[in-house]
Amino acid sequence: MFDFDMLGLKPSLSKALKENNFKEPTPIQNQAIPLALDGHDIMGLAQTGTGKTLAFGLPLIEHLLGLHGKPDPKTARALILAPTRELVNQIADNLKVFTQNTPIKVGTVVGGQSINRQINMLSRGTDILVATPGRLIDLMERKAIRLDTVRHLVLDEADQMLDLGFIHALRKIAPALGTPRQTMLFSATMPKQMEELSQSYLNNPKRVQVSPPGKAADKITQSVRFMSKPEKGDALRAILRKDPDALVLVFGRTKHGCEKLMKGLVADGFNAASIHGNKSQGQRDRAIKAFREGSVKILVATDVAARGIDIPDVAYVINYELPDTPDNYVHRIGRTARAGREGEAIALVSAEEVDLLKDIEKLMKISIPVTHGERPEAVKVEKPSRGGRRRGGGGGGGGGQRNRSPKPMNAEGKPRRPRRNRRRKTAA
Repeated sequence: MFDFDMLGLKPSLSKALKENNFKEPTPIQNQAIPLALDGHDIMGLAQTGTGKTLAFGLPLIEHLLGLHGKPDPKTARALILAPTRELVNQIADNLKVFTQNTPIKVGTVVGGQSINRQINMLSRGTDILVATPGRLIDLMERKAIRLDTVRHLVLDEADQMLDLGFIHALRKIAPALGTPRQTMLFSATMPKQMEELSQSYLNNPKRVQVSPPGKAADKITQSVRFMSKPEKGDALRAILRKDPDALVLVFGRTKHGCEKLMKGLVADGFNAASIHGNKSQGQRDRAIKAFREGSVKILVATDVAARGIDIPDVAYVINYELPDTPDNYVHRIGRTARAGREGEAIALVSAEEVDLLKDIEKLMKISIPVTHGERPEAVKVEKPSRGGRRRGGGGGGGGGQRNRSPKPMNAEGKPRRPRRNRRRKTAA
C-alpha cells in the first residue's frame, strides 16, 4: 500500500489530492495506479463505489500534464467512453476536481443535449473527451471530431456497454483512434464477452481485481422482504417514514412504473423525484443535483441511473422491483455504502420475482437474509408468443384454440354475410 505522496506526481496534481483530502488509495487504486503510470494496459475488475474513476483518472491526468502545447482543433488526446449520460457527467465532474488548476481541458458529449454546442466545444480541441458512444459517432460522421490523436482510451463500465449493444459502436470508433495507445478497461462484472473485448482492444493487459465479479461492497447490509405486489406500496412508505431524513434511492423496472410511483409518493407528502429514459437530460440533471444536495430525499429510478449516481450519502437502496438481469442488482445496491460508508439494501419481492431473486443469489453466491414473510413458490408469468395470435389445430384436443363467439345466422340457418359499405350510384 502506498500513499499518494509516494507517487511523485506533478505538483498541481499532488496539491489537488491534498486539498480534497485524498490520503490513502482504495484497493483498486492501489493496484491500478502504479501500473497505469508505467503505461501498461489495464483490465480492472471491482464493484461500484470503490474509486475506479480515480484509478484511471489520476494516471491519465499525470500523463497529459507531461505533454506540451494545446490540442489541435477538433481533436482529443484522451477518450473515455461510458454507457450513460449520468456516468459521463459524473466522470467529468470527478476529473475536473483535479484539472481545475491545470491547462488540462475536459469536455463531454452525450445525447439529449445540443449537438451544435458540442460541435463548438470540440472545434477548440480538448485534452480529455468523455462521451457516450452513440453521440460520439454522430459527431464523427459530421466531421466535428477526429480521433487519430487519441493516445489514451478508457472503457468504463464496459459490461453495461456490452449489455446495451455498444459493442457495434466501439467497432466503429476503435479504428479511428491513434496508435500506439494505452487502453484501460474497467468493469464491475465479468461476462464471457469481456474476455473477447479485452483481447480485441488491449495489449498484454495487467489484470487487477479487488473482489469477485458479482460481489457487492462489504459494508452493504442486504435483506429481502416477501410480499404480494399490492403490499409493496405500503411497505415502501413504512420504510421511508422510519428514517425521513435519509437519502433513499428506489429502483423500479419501467419508465412508466417509476413515474407513477414517484407521483404517488409526492401525493402522499414525500419529497421525491424521478429519473428515467423519458426525462430530458436537463430534468435528470436537476433531479440528481437536488438529490445530491438533499433538497430531494427520495429518487425513483430505472436502471439508467444504476451506474451514473455517485452520491456518498445514499443510506438506502430499495429494490421496489427486481431487475431482469442479476448483474444490475449488484450495480443498483452499489449506489449505497460508497467511499467506505455503510448502507442498506432492501428488496421487496413478490412471488412473480422469486426466480429473479434466485438468479441474483446464484450470481452473488449468497443467500440474502429474509426479514419479512416466507419465500413463496415461484409464479410462472406467461409471456405472449412472438408470433402474435396462436393458431389452433385442425381437430383433436383443441389445444391453443381460442373461444370464438358463434357466427350470426340468417333466417335460413346459413351464416350471414358481413355487410359492406356500398355507395349508392347516383344519376349523372
